[in-house]
Amino acid sequence: MTEISQKEKQELEELVNLLGGIRGMHTELVTVLIPSGTNIYQVSNQLSAEASTAENIKSKQTRTAVVTALETIIRKLKEYKQTPKHGLALFCGNVSEKEGGQDIQIWAIEPPKPLNVRIYRCDKVFVIEPLKEMLEVEEVYGLLVMDRREATIGVLEGKNIIVLRKMTSGVPGKIKAGGQSAARFERVTESLAKEFYKRVAEGMKECFWDMPKLKGILVGGPIPTKEEFLEQGELVTKLKEKVIGVKDLGYTDEHGLELLVEQSQEDIANQELIKEKNILTKFFTVVGKTPGKAAYGFEKVKNALERGAVELLLLSKKLPREKMQEFEALASSIGSEVVIIGTENQDGQQFYNLTKGAGAILRFQIDFE
Repeated sequence: MTEISQKEKQELEELVNLLGGIRGMHTELVTVLIPSGTNIYQVSNQLSAEASTAENIKSKQTRTAVVTALETIIRKLKEYKQTPKHGLALFCGNVSEKEGGQDIQIWAIEPPKPLNVRIYRCDKVFVIEPLKEMLEVEEVYGLLVMDRREATIGVLEGKNIIVLRKMTSGVPGKIKAGGQSAARFERVTESLAKEFYKRVAEGMKECFWDMPKLKGILVGGPIPTKEEFLEQGELVTKLKEKVIGVKDLGYTDEHGLELLVEQSQEDIANQELIKEKNILTKFFTVVGKTPGKAAYGFEKVKNALERGAVELLLLSKKLPREKMQEFEALASSIGSEVVIIGTENQDGQQFYNLTKGAGAILRFQIDFE
């Protein structure tokens, strides 16, 4: 499976948002998607034939826009000797927002993942769905935190923890009772607990059964409740086999889901949120313990880049694209690794608040005074 780097994902997201916001006055937007292995010269010839056919379009404005777009795409294809490794996506057309105006623009993209569909279409919108699919999270982890009185079911998608369902049991707390009352109370409590386990298992089935990207399930809660649930809760075998981690926790709400993810780092070491959290932990540790080996803020980070001192460059997703491109170019010129930091979680927001969007771990100490 081809993985998309953070930089590729960022660029693709921006392009998809840009193209998705364009609307043609008429069917003047041309999409050409070419899968890997396709004969690019054959595609060019087919588009030439389409340009001839487009001469029959009744509307002069639409005819001119479509023919010009096709000719522009054909010229672009001549720059390629063969179809790139993952295919080629071309978007061209009249993007003028004024009726009767003409502004022909073209975008040619070598996608970060293989294109599996061949498309030629003229429409009022560009066909961007195959690119949007490349941005979808490849792996999802199911989350459950519970005790005898409460359960929260959620998922970890990329860097986002999403609550899917909250449940309560009605199991009473401990009371002081003796003799037959204590025994009867214990039987009622056990019956209610087993019924709750069954409802939680049914809830998990409803949430996770048809989730094709479910990589694994993490379960957290106090001892011995979570163990009792896994043994007695009637969780279907398909989902029970997906359980990759069981953690001791004292929280069973949204905060419990966050703690469950934190304690499961080894179980999901390659998960995006964990990788980002580890990088930020390293950055904040360097800032706190050896501040001379770190830089943050635009001026200091740029200074460090220009002096070839940056080992790891951290850029917030909230940065303006122009500033991000400037820093990425400087980092590339000195062989620095670049990591894009999201702001969907507390750590990413803390990074942005401290650095205003740019931070770095340095190869050697710099005195910025």
